This record gives sequence, C-alpha cells and structure tokens, in this order.
Amino acid sequence: MNIINELAKEFNLRIAQVEATVALIDDGNTIPFIARYRKEVTGSLDDEILRNLDERLKYLRSLEQRKEEVKALIEAQGKLTPEIELALQSATILTEVEDIYRPYKPKRETRGSLARKKGLEALAQLIMEQRDSYGKSLLEIASEYINTEDAVRALYPTATDAEVKKLLVKTAEDALAGARDIIAEDISDNAEYRKAIRALTFNHGMLVTKNTKEESSVYDAYYDYSESVKKIPGHRVLAINRGEKEEFLKVTLQIDSDIILNYLFNEIITNVNSPAREYIQGAIVDSYDRLIAPSVEREIRTAIFDEASEGAIKLFSENLKHLLMAAPLKGKTVLGYDPGYRTGCKLAVVDKTGKVIDTAVIYPTKPREDIEGSTRIVERLIKRYAVDVIAIGNGTASKESEIFIAGVLKGLGDPDKKYIVVSEAGASVYSASKLGTEEFPDFDVTQRSAVSIARRLQDPLAELVKIDPKSIGVGQYQHDMKPARLDEALGGVVEDCVNKIGVDINTASYSLLSYISGINIAIAKNIVKYREENGEFTRRAQLLKVPKIGEKAYQQCAGFLRVPGSAEILDNTGVHPEAYEAAKALLVKFGYTMDDVKMSNLKDLRSKCAKFGTKKLAEELGIGEPTLMDIIGELEKPGRDVRDSLPQPILRADVLSMEDLRPGMEMVGTVRNVIDFGAFIDIGVHQDGLVHISEISDKYIKHPSEVLSVGDIVNVRIKSVDLQKKRIALTMKF
Repeated sequence: MNIINELAKEFNLRIAQVEATVALIDDGNTIPFIARYRKEVTGSLDDEILRNLDERLKYLRSLEQRKEEVKALIEAQGKLTPEIELALQSATILTEVEDIYRPYKPKRETRGSLARKKGLEALAQLIMEQRDSYGKSLLEIASEYINTEDAVRALYPTATDAEVKKLLVKTAEDALAGARDIIAEDISDNAEYRKAIRALTFNHGMLVTKNTKEESSVYDAYYDYSESVKKIPGHRVLAINRGEKEEFLKVTLQIDSDIILNYLFNEIITNVNSPAREYIQGAIVDSYDRLIAPSVEREIRTAIFDEASEGAIKLFSENLKHLLMAAPLKGKTVLGYDPGYRTGCKLAVVDKTGKVIDTAVIYPTKPREDIEGSTRIVERLIKRYAVDVIAIGNGTASKESEIFIAGVLKGLGDPDKKYIVVSEAGASVYSASKLGTEEFPDFDVTQRSAVSIARRLQDPLAELVKIDPKSIGVGQYQHDMKPARLDEALGGVVEDCVNKIGVDINTASYSLLSYISGINIAIAKNIVKYREENGEFTRRAQLLKVPKIGEKAYQQCAGFLRVPGSAEILDNTGVHPEAYEAAKALLVKFGYTMDDVKMSNLKDLRSKCAKFGTKKLAEELGIGEPTLMDIIGELEKPGRDVRDSLPQPILRADVLSMEDLRPGMEMVGTVRNVIDFGAFIDIGVHQDGLVHISEISDKYIKHPSEVLSVGDIVNVRIKSVDLQKKRIALTMKF
C-alpha cells in the first residue's frame, strides 16, 4: 500500500499536498504550528483535518509494520506463498492481517492440534477430497488410524503416561472425530470465510439484551430489547455495554445460523454425492458453533463499541472545544461561591486580573442557616471590592445558595450587580490536585474550588486547562472510553484552542503554557521560573534564554505567545517572528507606522492590499498569500481575542425554581451539553432541561450538533415539567 496515495484518496487531497504535510509532521512540527504558519505548504488545511490525517497516518504505518511482521513470521515457518503475500498487500485493516496470520500463529493446545499429533491430518485431507467413492466406507478407512500405546511411544519417546493416553486413537469413531476437529479448525482459520461471516453477522445480526436483576434501574429500557447490529446508534451501544459491565444486562449477538451455514456449505462442499459430505457438514456446524461464532461475536461487539466510542469522543471533543472557546467575562471583579451545607459556603473574591484578593466562609444553609450573618459578610465583600458578579457553583446546596444571593442582591438595590450559576464540574478535581496545592498552598480544597469557579467565568480556557478534560462534564459515557485514545483526542482539542487564542507569556500558568505548540510541562515550568527570577518578558526573543528552548522549540511556540508590554508591537500579535520583516515591509509600502498598529489605525490596509493585488503583493514580500492575509488580520487588531465576538454568559438578578415553570413558558437558556439524542439547556433553574433531537428544528437533522454547540444562547419553550423525577422537557420549535 502506498500510504501517501491512500491518504490523498481518503481525504480528497492532492498527492503533493499530502507529501508536503507528512514531511512537516515527520520533521517534528506540531499540528497548531503547521495549521497556522505553514498554510502555503499544506494548502491551508485546518487543525481538525491535520489531526485526522496525522491519526490516519499513524494507523496506516502501524498496519504496514504489522504486515511486514506477519510476512516475516510466516516466511520463517517456510510457508509464505505468493497468494499469502498478495492477501497481505490487499489487507486494509489490522483485523484482516490477523485473519491471514491466524493459521500460522502459535496456538495453545486445541482439539485440532491434538488430532494432528495423533496423526489424523491425512484422514482429514482424505475426507476433504470429497471423492465420489473411497472404495470402502470412511469408517473402515478411519479404523486404519487406530493406534496403540507402543505406537504412540515410538512417535513421542519423551511423552509422559498422561500424554500417551491423550494421543491414543482407540476406535474408528475417535479417528473420524479427530479428523472433524482438524477440518473445523481449518475452516475457522480461513481468512476469507471469517471476513464473509463477519459481514453477514453485521448485516443480519441482532443485539439482544435481557435483564439479570429484577430491580429497577437506569437500564429498564434494555431489560428485554433487541436491535439490528447494523442500525443500532452509538449511544445505545455504550449504554448497553455499561449495563452489562454493571451486571444488570446479559447481552448476546444473535443471527439465524442458517444464513452462515448455507454460506459455508456452498463454499466448502463441492460434491454433494460424496460419502464424506455428512462428515464435512458436521465439521462445518461444529466450526461455526464452537470456534467462529463466539470469536466473531467478540470482534463485532468490539468493532461497534470502538465505532461508538469514536463517535462519543468526537462529540466530546466538539463540546469541549466550544466550552473552552466560550466568551470570557473580561474586566469584572468576581465573587466565587462554592456552596455547601455543614462545612459552610466558601467565598473567594477575584479581581479583574484573576488575582485572589479575599476569602471568607459563610453558613446561610442548613444546619446553621445564619442568613443575617452571611448577608453581612457578602455585602461587605461586594462593597469593599466593587464586586460585579457572583459566580455560584452548581453543586450541593446550589439552589439554596442561589436563593440566598438573589435576596442579598435585591437588598443592595443595585441593578448592575448580577449572579450566574456556573458549572463546577472538575473544580473539586483541580482543588485536590498537585497544581491546585502549588497555586494555593494555604487554602483548603473548598477555598480553591471557589477560586476556580470565579476564574472559569472570567476566562474559561485559562482555568479549565488545569482540569482533566474528562472531568469537565460535557461528554457522554467518557469513563467507558479507552483512556489513552480519549486523552489523546481531548488533549488535541485543548492544544488547538489554546494556540488559536494565544496566551500572555507574563501571566499564563505553567499548565496553560504547557499546551502551547512546542512547549511541554518541563519547558513551561522553566518559563515561569525564568519569569519569577528575571521579571516579566519584554521581548519574544527572550524565550531563547529559557533553559530547554532551542531554535526548533522557539520556532514552534513563538507565534502563539503574546508579550503585551513589548517595545516590538508585533510581539503582541499572531505574526510569527519569521514574518516580522514582511509585516514591516507591508506597512512601509502603504505608508503606515508601528504607531498606527498600536492605535489600531489600519482600517484601509485591507482595501489597499486588495486593490494592489494580494497575490502580487505576497510575491513581492516573499511570502505566501495565506500568510499575507493572516498578517493583515493581525495588524488590524493587535492583541485581539477571537472569543470576544462570541455570546456573553447570561447574568441573572432573580431566582427561578422548577415549581415556577409552566408548559408554554418561553425562556432564554445556555447549551450546557450536546449528546447524541438531544441537548441539555441551562434555563436558570437548578435542573437543566432536555431538548430532544426531534424538538430542536423543524427540519430533519441527523445529530443535535448540526444546530447546537456548547455555550450557545438559545430560545426555548417549556413542554413539560416532572417535579418527582426532576425532568424538564424543552422545545425549540415555536
């Protein structure tokens, strides 16, 4: 297989384009760097396509490596044929390669291998000749294979008494049974048969579930359930697998065995009049029931689980991207509020830069219910530090805390003071982490949670990168995924988001810096240490003085790091240092200065470039046209944040409960999570409402993500409210 040609075909790209992109990857360039600063080479492929291509490249290379390994292993046995080589060359997935290797793979002792040791392979071959006549009955022929202990010892002089007994063929019936075991194993090891049976089972099989416990559970819907393997959606596969894992369900893959047996009979039986037919038919049935069916069931269930997992990971990744790219609440002093009961509610005041300036503990909830004392403390903090917004975590005691804060704000009588309920998913993970301890060694875990809640409102990306993405709460069945694959996918999403926005090198935590292209944890810590020892960075070029940052690392990271106070204005833009000369030449050409950049006085630059001709201009400057357009965008808005144009979070002054909701009420909400069958919407009550996929749009959609993304602000109408089950059904159809 030519991997470059295969990638070009799969991604609908030019061969030269793929070759150049693969060369960049192999040269150690990161995906964000390639996507942003090598557009001329890749043909402007975005980070998502590049990651998919990189992932597929790794798979195809591992496939080719395994083909070579299998070829060498078979060749070492002296059994490699041109047919096997061709089959290996034609294999497109690892399963097909393993099917080809199966007959040659060293096995533990099986009934078939034992029969071969007994010397019954010749009898099996004779039966498979399917002659019209054998001159005498196969039973008589089989009697010739009866052996004695002396005969066995002559063949296997080192065999123990127990091994000798196992190798005895006492009757003709034993000989025929052994021959059947050999035939059954050969059928099972046939790669073409297995490939066809897998396809038949996938196309005609049913996934059947039964309950193993009488008690009610979240898996009630699957207590007596069946669905076509070919059509079952991924979220049901994951739910069924979890129900099986938790021992609520027994799951089987069922198919009419005649479909498979008829295929095998047609493929294997070449002479229906042969006296060997009944023996071969018996071997076929035994091979399918005992060897093939259980194996194929495992393979297909693994395959549909893997496919469902990939779908879930893709959805999780998309949700995570929108959550991380949510608009920051800039220029606001925030009071972080971590609700609780017995241990109280922890407060942390965080200033506009994210610095913690005060903390407190109040007890407005049970068992103390000190409303008066708690009110005094909150009012004091709001007035003393000019708090703009209170961010309340949505965990335990959240509803009571929301009611309390709404009362405090009402008492203040300041319409500009608002609150918002913030998802605190993962806040406790961060609080108990090594990073949380390093950041706030004198705080207890709940105080750290209050800080995290406040900061994730101010800058979701900067705070959420400190938390394992699996704990952020925007996935489905994430704990059932393969950890390494999930971590790789989510890590890629975080990396892309961080680099798309860029970070201030003088304020970023090492956890945030570690996601920048070309920077690992060790280098990130070195940057922070250098900053602490030498003061703020004043130029991008200073990065080269940081230990472990060489020319290659600098090339990869420089464009994504911002230095707002630098004398070099371009250090606070996404213009890469390698393009500084071109950017400055562009300004000179049209009569602009760096002061114009600083004052954002370049409103006519784009039109002047277009009038001159961007292609011609790029050639004159010695850069590519995509790079030219990126430079123009960066010069127009130095230090810009791409998130500023996104919808701002909804701030509230009053409180609403489920009891206040009525069917038909129209509300504004925020999309909290998108899943396969709908989306959960925060409408300002403690419980998120569900808008089912059928209620999202008047037009047919295959998946909610076609219309909704995490963080979207949407208009919804209440369909129904179930107070007992705490369920709110919403619709977006008006």
